[in-house]
Amino acid sequence: MKKKTVQLSREAALSQRRWFVLDADGVVLGRLATRAANLLRGKGKPSFTPHVDCGDFVIVINAAKVKLTGKKESDKVYHRHTGFPGGIRSVAAAEVRARHPGRLIERAVVGMLPKNRLSRALATKLKVYPGPDHPHQAQRPETLAAVG
Repeated sequence: MKKKTVQLSREAALSQRRWFVLDADGVVLGRLATRAANLLRGKGKPSFTPHVDCGDFVIVINAAKVKLTGKKESDKVYHRHTGFPGGIRSVAAAEVRARHPGRLIERAVVGMLPKNRLSRALATKLKVYPGPDHPHQAQRPETLAAVG
């Protein structure tokens, strides 16, 4: 007897999306970013397909309390370029945390996604908040441990 393989349509994959909450309080940045990137891509699902957006939504709370190991708070530097000659701008991780606490996590997670149009769609499903509150209670998100 031949087994039937069932292919999920895009609409069916969208209907199976879930919302997860990760608490960044005291969690190492890289471990948190890895967990969030895998959830965004849907790598833990049996229906995972590399070229399809089949991942879930991820809410990260307490982003201001994420932990950087070693001397990364002062030594880790983020670079960007304005597009003009000599226009490189560098900012230390401590300054990024002070101005935009969620940006540390956003940059780490987006850096772990593939570099294409799909990753830009996946990045929109990441919601980062500096404090313990978020406006997504209506989606009934599930709380997950950030490490593991």
